[in-house]
Amino acid sequence: MMPLPRTVIIGGGFGGLSCAKSLGGAATAVTLIDQRNYHLFQPLLYQAATALVGPSDIAWPIRSLVRRHRNIRTLLGTVIGIDRGERIVRLDDGNSIAFDFLVVATGARHAYFGHDEWEAFAPGLKNLDDATNIRRKILVAFERAEFESDPQKRAALLTFVIVGGGPTGVELAGMIAELTRRTLPGEFRAFDPQSSRVILVESNARILATFAEPLSAFATRSLAQMGVEILTGVAVTHVDAKGIARGDEPIEAATVLWAAGVQASPAAKWLDTLSDRAGRVVVGPDLSVADGIWVIGDTAAVQSNGKPVPGLAPAAKQQGQYVGHLIRRRLSGQTEAPQPFRYRHQGNLATVSRRAAIADFPHLRLKGRLAWWLWGIAHIFFLIGARNRIAVALNWLWAHATGGRGARLITRHDDKDA
Repeated sequence: MMPLPRTVIIGGGFGGLSCAKSLGGAATAVTLIDQRNYHLFQPLLYQAATALVGPSDIAWPIRSLVRRHRNIRTLLGTVIGIDRGERIVRLDDGNSIAFDFLVVATGARHAYFGHDEWEAFAPGLKNLDDATNIRRKILVAFERAEFESDPQKRAALLTFVIVGGGPTGVELAGMIAELTRRTLPGEFRAFDPQSSRVILVESNARILATFAEPLSAFATRSLAQMGVEILTGVAVTHVDAKGIARGDEPIEAATVLWAAGVQASPAAKWLDTLSDRAGRVVVGPDLSVADGIWVIGDTAAVQSNGKPVPGLAPAAKQQGQYVGHLIRRRLSGQTEAPQPFRYRHQGNLATVSRRAAIADFPHLRLKGRLAWWLWGIAHIFFLIGARNRIAVALNWLWAHATGGRGARLITRHDDKDA
């Protein structure tokens, strides 16, 4: 019996998992490689970072998600290179995986705009480790403020700066503000948590620049009503253990969180191919960079209908399904050129608080409580598994009714915290 063609997918995020599932039962041996053993629902990662939901509510073992597809195997490993000539993927443990078809869906990481040294003081939010570290950092700041007698040092401990006014930054700012003003009051004796400062810094003229201006203005007003200070128009010029500098203005803060930008994985270097300024691989209309090699999701600079495709989960899933379809065509012997990838924009959603969100669809814009319900229904729907949907829904209902958060646990802390 002839061996099956070998398909290797690097990355178990939205794009990679979507591609793998679309190849379930196909006449190809699929190997899905990821450096973590779980698939993460990133749109709710900020809620794990702010103690609203538990990490296990938004992540699932990759193996369990593809277990019914006997032609798919999962490997836990870290890719360090790709040899296009030999058609092998190299792992950091010395092993290599051969392929006939390759799909690179390795996502993106934090970008500090040439100041990688800032990462030690301003962590970003991309995976569960980031979320639990940020949660610990936030909660430890309050615990240390209870001990601190110096007013200036306590003020720094109770100052939270979020750099970046995109959806992640806005959602983090809103959740931290609610934590300080609704969840924690009455739990500390030496200070009032409502005296905390939550500062959102954005270098552009307004936050949520990818949304329509009226929706951005609504989010700005809503955050301001919650006590969030919004500073726009000036970029961060320095970050250290004491806080940040915004232009020439220093802001002392024990907790600085980074939500200002991302850069692609080293896939362009692995493939020795062109990339854009953010490191994303420049792909063709069919998302390929060579025969039988495709790059998708946040790793790729994709154009559709003459416009850049945004780095959103729905876009990555559509690309994964598209490439899975192309591989199936190749397996069936179809050789004609495929139709170019076409992105179907389904709209943008962002939360501001427990009661308010914004929704920007092609022919409809919503804001306030109705948008929040729509946002919640959409996110519950896209979660995997009934247990996770029920757990997240109950956490939201509990927080909505009481302000409580069941995931406020500090499992470890050291001198690097706060």
